[in-house]
Amino acid sequence: MKSSGFKALAEHQKLNHFPGTFQIGRKDRLWRNLSKMQLRFGKQEFGFFPRTFVLPQDIKLLRKAWEDAGSRQKWIIKPPASARGIGIQVIHKWSQLPRKRPLLVQKYLHKPYLIGGNKFDLRIYVYVTSYDPLRVYIFSDGLVRFASCKYSSSMKTLSNKFMHLTNYSVNKKNAEYQSNSDDKACQGHKWALKALWQYLGCRGINTTLIWEKIKDIVIKTIIASEPYVNSLLKMNVRSTYSCHELFGFDIMLDENLKPWILEVNISPSLHSNTALDVSIKGQMIRDLLNLAGFRIPQREELLSPCSSASSSSSSLCGGSRERSRVELSADEKVKRAFYLTQRYAEQDFLSSVLDVLTPEDVRVLSESEDELSRRGDFERIFPAAPSSRYLRFFECPRYLNLLLDQWEQRHWSNRTKGIDLLRTLCQRGVHLGTNDPAHMVSNNTISSTASTQLLLYNLCVRVCTCVCLQWSKCSYISRCEAQRQDLVSPSRSRYTSLLASVPGCVSVSPTVSHIVFCTLQSVSQPSHRGGLFRPGRVFSLQPADVPES
Repeated sequence: MKSSGFKALAEHQKLNHFPGTFQIGRKDRLWRNLSKMQLRFGKQEFGFFPRTFVLPQDIKLLRKAWEDAGSRQKWIIKPPASARGIGIQVIHKWSQLPRKRPLLVQKYLHKPYLIGGNKFDLRIYVYVTSYDPLRVYIFSDGLVRFASCKYSSSMKTLSNKFMHLTNYSVNKKNAEYQSNSDDKACQGHKWALKALWQYLGCRGINTTLIWEKIKDIVIKTIIASEPYVNSLLKMNVRSTYSCHELFGFDIMLDENLKPWILEVNISPSLHSNTALDVSIKGQMIRDLLNLAGFRIPQREELLSPCSSASSSSSSLCGGSRERSRVELSADEKVKRAFYLTQRYAEQDFLSSVLDVLTPEDVRVLSESEDELSRRGDFERIFPAAPSSRYLRFFECPRYLNLLLDQWEQRHWSNRTKGIDLLRTLCQRGVHLGTNDPAHMVSNNTISSTASTQLLLYNLCVRVCTCVCLQWSKCSYISRCEAQRQDLVSPSRSRYTSLLASVPGCVSVSPTVSHIVFCTLQSVSQPSHRGGLFRPGRVFSLQPADVPES
């Protein structure tokens, strides 16, 4: 489905795709995007895919690599957009390389981990419910698919697809293929993933470590597609409810049990030909549909194309909820812009994003907790307690990713406390919009002659610049040098009175006071290294400098 086709979705409809996921679903795009990430962050972080060339563009690079590798190196060639093992070959001679069609050429993983002499790969089911904020789940079980002939590294066997390919659609044609109907049995040419973990565990292998490495690969691969998908979402999708997607990640283990990504399927097969398939895929689909949170529209909504899309649910927020994208208020835009510029600050400072929750913050956090409670045998791997390290891999930082990450940091060990807080806020109606000054910026905060967002944002900049650089010269702060120590570590009330002395401010709301309070605390710490307001930096903020996300 083309990206423009998403515009035709009604607000009560939900499609099992996001626009732009072909960026990891097509083999050539997957390797291009992972290669870009490897250039930015190095092989230490993105060294989980074989060296790959996309022809005809990379023909000269391939020729050089081919000559350097020597005549014993095997290469695997694949069409850039195919499935079920169609068009895949293993070769070792330059003359065997097709020249008249686009191809993907990879170094062949010639030393795979073998069980019973056979190579195998893993089908891992990954479910993404949202790209902004990014929420990624991985299913606890999956499929282990074996080649139906014992593996040999001999060049004479390269044409044997039953030996070198693990696709079920290929191997089922082999007369020696053995099916397996028991999801606990380690027999035949298809196992359950949990059966594999038990098999390896009995041999003293740390399967938890392998699983953690697989989750790391999944998160980084999804992040590689994130900028493209979010760009198309903003252009073509009206409602955040409209999209979700199930991916099938194909992973292979080498002789050292290192996981390597082979490809990502954006339409993984859900056919269930055996009891084993029914057991694993049936459970997975059941939990996926629960996670999806389908909302049954009222009859009036279906008959009236102009009706607003809302539904009743037993969510934390309760009552009816708008599924369309919500226009942010001025204070919400200010808060987002502020924390995005501080995304490299210290952890203690970033956690302050949760101290004053806006209506949209409460809606997003409540939706996230509701969704997590329906996960079944899925595990949410992003955001999660250890996921902060992945924020640096995003091409464009997103406020909602930071918000959810800090929520996980604070509440992962005691979710009940966080849920009770959200329930209290929703009972007060904060998620619906509020006049409570503790959750908003007053319209009287700024003068009527300038942009709300830019004035408030510049307010933080001016005050912090004065604190860091020009204590004695600043025209906005009429304080003597003796008051400097009080300014660095005092109460919030002193910051509020300080802000009131800045021209253009009639009154200062708790939200604005909180933002500047956090900024001054941050820049006053000797250990502070990052962020827009780090000591010693002189700058002039322009309207274009204020982030939109």
